[in-house]
Amino acid sequence: MNFARFLVLGLAAGLIAVVAVVYGASEGWFGAHEMPGAVTAKRIPEEVVANRVRIGKAAAASLGANPSKQILFGDLHVHTTFSVDAFATSLPMLAGEGAHPPADACDYARFCSALDFWSINDHAEGLTSEHWHETIDSIRQCNSVAGDPENPDVVAFLGWEWTQVGSTPEDHYGHKNVILHHTDADRIPTRPIASRGMAARAMSIPGGLGLGAVALFSGEPRVHDLVRLLAERKKMDDCATGTPVRDLPDDCFESTETPGELFEKLDDWGHDSIVIPHGTTWGFYTPAGSTWDKQLTRAQHDPARQTLIEVFSGHGNSEEYRDFRGVTISADGRARCPEPSPGYLPTCWRAGQIIRERCSAAGEAAAECDARAATARQNAVDAGIQGFLTVPGAEVSDWLDAGQCRDCFAPAFNYRPGGAAQYILALRNFDDPEEPGRFEFGFMASSDNHTARPGTGYKEIDRRENTEAAGEVAAGALGPLSREPGEPIPESVAYDRTRMPLMVFNALEAERQSSFFLTGGLIAAHATGRDRDSIWNAMGRREVYGTSGPRILLWFDLLNAPSESGGALPMGSKTRMARTPEFRVRAVGSFEQKPGCPEYTAASLSPERIHHLCRGECYNPSDERRPITRVEVVRIRPQIRPGEPIGPLIEDPWRVLPCAADRAGCSVSFSDPEFESAGRDALYYVRAIEAPSVAVNADNLRCSRESNGECRESNPCYGDFRTPYEDDCLAETEERAWSSPIFVDFAGPRGRQRPARE
Repeated sequence: MNFARFLVLGLAAGLIAVVAVVYGASEGWFGAHEMPGAVTAKRIPEEVVANRVRIGKAAAASLGANPSKQILFGDLHVHTTFSVDAFATSLPMLAGEGAHPPADACDYARFCSALDFWSINDHAEGLTSEHWHETIDSIRQCNSVAGDPENPDVVAFLGWEWTQVGSTPEDHYGHKNVILHHTDADRIPTRPIASRGMAARAMSIPGGLGLGAVALFSGEPRVHDLVRLLAERKKMDDCATGTPVRDLPDDCFESTETPGELFEKLDDWGHDSIVIPHGTTWGFYTPAGSTWDKQLTRAQHDPARQTLIEVFSGHGNSEEYRDFRGVTISADGRARCPEPSPGYLPTCWRAGQIIRERCSAAGEAAAECDARAATARQNAVDAGIQGFLTVPGAEVSDWLDAGQCRDCFAPAFNYRPGGAAQYILALRNFDDPEEPGRFEFGFMASSDNHTARPGTGYKEIDRRENTEAAGEVAAGALGPLSREPGEPIPESVAYDRTRMPLMVFNALEAERQSSFFLTGGLIAAHATGRDRDSIWNAMGRREVYGTSGPRILLWFDLLNAPSESGGALPMGSKTRMARTPEFRVRAVGSFEQKPGCPEYTAASLSPERIHHLCRGECYNPSDERRPITRVEVVRIRPQIRPGEPIGPLIEDPWRVLPCAADRAGCSVSFSDPEFESAGRDALYYVRAIEAPSVAVNADNLRCSRESNGECRESNPCYGDFRTPYEDDCLAETEERAWSSPIFVDFAGPRGRQRPARE
């Protein structure tokens, strides 16, 4: 009897111990705090920096451009493993490399990509108070190493990402990076400001006892560290609403529902900041049918802060507008699946095609298969961005190129044209007919890198490290990440939203996206100096542009602006005039790259550090530049009445100006003789196009196409074991730079206001 009692007590004690261990694992007891790392206490030699300046000014002088300004290159969209999603993809089970903290980003910008400036933008939704203060300290360290503040080797800006995701087009606003001018304690917010809702919940990743058990049985210490990170975040209390920001506790979690609330809090702080929207066409989180119309209101737009938009990143291009939509709204207000149009196959329509093909193969009658296809289309629409999960057992390749922009340059995945920069710039809000509202964005690009690697586009190598394409290490490690488990049955299933928290990567089509991840772009600033204020002021003037990665030099000027506007005006400017505007564009191609790293990198970092951080390859320019083949001009004439169709207002390209095959650069001019007779406002921007070269994932899904352009068969570039790790999925592309627009409002008597094309 005593033995039985002792046995029961022993088993109970063992069970309690197991539960305690699992509970402790779920609370992060066995994990380590993610540290910020240490910035390497060396700067780039002054003669190297001086030589960059000399080369840039020589290129400007050769084309007669303004020699008083330098073109400086940066990346204002960089994540470290302080971001929960970046931490998750750093796990070995996802082929991750381990910790990449803020100090890595500084060293990478300085010694690997050789940038002039960069910013840190970890997701505010997952940042703890401790990590925010560690971020501030790391950015200060990076700047303290830079040398003379008037002539630093690199400028590091502090910032965060406001990561909002709505479940419907009506409540979706998207992602925005907040960049701060200063790093002094009295000129920065005490807390980053996060978004509230779906994105904040997603940053938590399914936790609790389940993740604790995974940590215990995975054998990976980094999983315990992830649980620790999540546990630290969960301990934060939400800040009280309706309280002035300076009256809130330092360590509470501050968040907002809408962009308008974000702007209000930034106004409350009163510090210099820029808010840069990005991912405006990314369909992996943006509901089909979303547009930017609802953000063009006084409540949701701050024209003083929201002055730039990211048109390109490692997630692709968000510049180009197309008339297609992923869903349509019927008279009863319900979302429906549109039919395919030339150049576009809706994902919902492809769902119906897959089910019809399976149904026919199973020997069912044509009428039955048509009915099942119709049900499949509606199920996919009702599921929103998880529409692909309504087709059981569907592989990535089964979807062909459904949902994608076939004729866009390096398009974002599952393209949403209602968020394209061209669409946004063509909009007007007529709530106040006397002063219609509009967006006046300058263009920039960046990387959106999640491994603390700002400026990854300097060489098209190492797809797994220099893009977001990461996945399973081996078959069966996690199960398919872009496929609904189950047999490929001949009928659709309705999406069960209660399963959403269990799906994580699956819910975002992680593997299908892998074909669209690029090495990322850069922002270029026409600055009067290398210092922080000069760069900030260039961004404030919108005298910036974006590139798809290469360091293309670009100047775009209005030559005959009214004298009160200063005569010649650079990109980003706004003026009013009544006569024909005349423009000049000058562009110089980027340098061809030499293998390896420059001497100063080898003198500053150990071989092991160079391999881990730079992957053994750095920005290492030769003396030879790539030629610019042509300049494309885009003209947009914003709406002049409510409901005016957007498509005809966007003329892309409006002009194509060929360039001679001269590696020294290209200079071309054009005018708009229709401006005065049209009698309506216009804006103009240019693209400088480089000679073809190869780039990672440039062919996206690598479709074999029919004569009409339809995808017959796709060959996806997976992030998991199905594509060899060393395969960079290279394809030919035409790298480019996008100038910020020049806004020319019509100052004379209004003409007959004819549409953009007649």
